[in-house]
Amino acid sequence: MTTTDRFQEAVDRRELGALGELFTDDIRLYSPVKFTPFEGKPMVLGLFGVLLRTFEEFRYVGRYAGTAETGVDGTVCPSTVLLFRAVVGGREIHGIDLLHFDPEGRIKEFTVMVRPQSAVQALGEAVLAGLKADGLA
Repeated sequence: MTTTDRFQEAVDRRELGALGELFTDDIRLYSPVKFTPFEGKPMVLGLFGVLLRTFEEFRYVGRYAGTAETGVDGTVCPSTVLLFRAVVGGREIHGIDLLHFDPEGRIKEFTVMVRPQSAVQALGEAVLAGLKADGLA
C-alpha cells in the first residue's frame, strides 16, 4: 500500500493518529487561506484535526501521480494530486491536495487548493474558528 493509499484511507476514516506516521517532522502545509505555510508535524496534525471536523461529505474523487518541484527548495520529487469534493458551511467545495514525498515516501509538503471563492471564504472562517478553539491560533 502506498503512502497516498494510506493517507486517503486515514482521511476517509477520519483517523488523525494514522496521519502522523505519514508526515515528515518538518512537513509544510500550504493553505488556500493563509500565505505562509503551516510548519511542523504538530501544527499540521492540529490543522488536520480541525479540517476533519470542518469538512462535511468529504470524499476523494480522483488521483494523478507523477513528479513536481517542491516549494521549499525546488527539488523534484514524487508527487500525487488528489481531487476532492466536500461541503463547508453549506457551500460546496471542489479542490485538490498536492502531496510531495521525501525519499522514504513520507509526505514532506502538502498544498491545498479549493474553489469557488465563496467556499474558500467559508473554509477560512471555519478553520480559523477551529484553530482558535484548539489553541493553535
